[in-house]
Amino acid sequence: MNKIRVRLADWQQDNADIRRIREAVFVAEQQVPPELEWDADDQSAVHFLALEGDYPIGTARLLADGTIGRVSVLKDWRGLKVGDTLMQAVIAEAQRRGLTPQRLSAQVHATSFYERLGFHVVSEEFLEAGIPHVDMVRD
Repeated sequence: MNKIRVRLADWQQDNADIRRIREAVFVAEQQVPPELEWDADDQSAVHFLALEGDYPIGTARLLADGTIGRVSVLKDWRGLKVGDTLMQAVIAEAQRRGLTPQRLSAQVHATSFYERLGFHVVSEEFLEAGIPHVDMVRD
């Protein structure tokens, strides 16, 4: 496996890759309705792509209020620290922009992943797109 790198993505130029990853993870695997996956925040968000070589394998977005979302890694690359590398890049960019605290809504099964990155749970469990979530914050 090549070294994983993360770069800032352009919503217009990188749209096909961002959509391919999010549709594979959220729409196809997790059955999130497409109308819930795509929203107006995508236009103004800072997007990220994780790449193996030149092939995009993960994505995430950062909103102007410090909210991190749509963190997704293609199935074949999970368990290889791609998510860690991706999130470290998003957190670093948020800090560079002075966006503290960082917030996210995590799928409950992923809370320990985010806790390793310094996030802590700040809400009760709730359903989002039919999937159990909790809100998390990193100060």
